[in-house]
Amino acid sequence: PLIVVNCIVMGRAEAFSSKNTVMASLMDGIGMGIGFTLIITLLGMTRELLGNGTLFGAQIMPAAYQPFMIFILPPGAFLVIGFFLAIHRKIMLTFYK
Repeated sequence: PLIVVNCIVMGRAEAFSSKNTVMASLMDGIGMGIGFTLIITLLGMTRELLGNGTLFGAQIMPAAYQPFMIFILPPGAFLVIGFFLAIHRKIMLTFYK
């Protein structure tokens, strides 16, 4: 999976840079790197919070909280991404009717 993701990221960067200037390609690369880092961090934080009730090792949820163990497992990432997409779609439909 890591090799496939690497190919997708590199292919997208190459497609953009082949049609744009060096400065535009540099800014695109920086923006994509920052955006990817933010979304992966948000994904991990959400999975940790729902799966363990902690955030960066600190207990956030009350002691009575029953963690959703599915979010710690690999399918949990797909569920969280699905929730993110649903929230994004709801926001876009609300503001751009």
